Amino acid sequence: MPRLEKIITLCLFAILTLSVPFQVHAKDKHYMIVGTGGITGVYYPTGGAICRMINRLRSEHGIRCGVESTLGSVYNLEKIREQDLDMGVVQSDWQYHAYNGSGEFEGEGADENLRSVFSIYSEPFTVVARKDSGIKRFEDLKGKRINLGNLGSGHRATMEVLMKTMGWTRSMFSHVSEVKSSDQAKALCNNEFDALVFMVGHPSTSIKEATTDCESILLDVSGKFVDKMIDENAYYRAATIPAGMYRGNDREISTFGVGATFVASRETPDEVVYQLTKVVFENFLQFKKLHPAFHNLRKKQMVSDGLSAPLHSGAVRYYREVGLM
Repeated sequence: MPRLEKIITLCLFAILTLSVPFQVHAKDKHYMIVGTGGITGVYYPTGGAICRMINRLRSEHGIRCGVESTLGSVYNLEKIREQDLDMGVVQSDWQYHAYNGSGEFEGEGADENLRSVFSIYSEPFTVVARKDSGIKRFEDLKGKRINLGNLGSGHRATMEVLMKTMGWTRSMFSHVSEVKSSDQAKALCNNEFDALVFMVGHPSTSIKEATTDCESILLDVSGKFVDKMIDENAYYRAATIPAGMYRGNDREISTFGVGATFVASRETPDEVVYQLTKVVFENFLQFKKLHPAFHNLRKKQMVSDGLSAPLHSGAVRYYREVGLM
């Protein structure tokens, strides 16, 4: 995206989503755009929370921040590589693949400029099925209508990895939809498909909508194939979704998950990454209150958990200053 288009996008998102009125001033040193995800997920409010914190202190550091709702992790990583986004929120598994040139990024090769900034929260792999679909186990998805999600989303790419591990193909489903995360709950309740998959932090607005507006259940995603994925890949981990978080789901759900991580390009100026990291970590208690998914954040873990790409030198500068490295 050309610089002028980036500034226009930044202005629109700042006006619509940020609490500080947006005006471009000559003293602004950098205009930073953060790629997030669908507006009903957690990536979008995460990016918005970080940008609000940055913009409140703009007079001190001269950095202006805006969020962009995007197609998700894979898209964000592609656009950071192309320098159309400055930073983004991405799944830890796709951060690994982008940096190493594997998985979805095998054709493009390794992005040696990709840099980690910090990890954020856990994202369990979540499957929601209509109660009237007859689906009670993950294996029951075969022969049913399923929403894999849009191209560019991390959860779709992860579902495809799981399908490959299990020996499944798309032909095993009676129909495959590609509805984006912001529309998936409505589509499920409109009976456009029987089940959806979503890699997301909890509580999730989308999952709450899907379980409130129609009769639906969350499924366990476990067994030997999931165990194999966890054993063979450090970026996967066992995960649970607490009982009682959503209507009609009274027991704990066992699944696997990844971490949501904040990344940038090595080309993003050190001072920009330093100031962003400083703002988040020096307003840590405030940041944790901005979304329920942030409740269990620990500073030390954020510096290392789920980070496959090297840390950005701007982040390293801050972590060393405060003794986190």
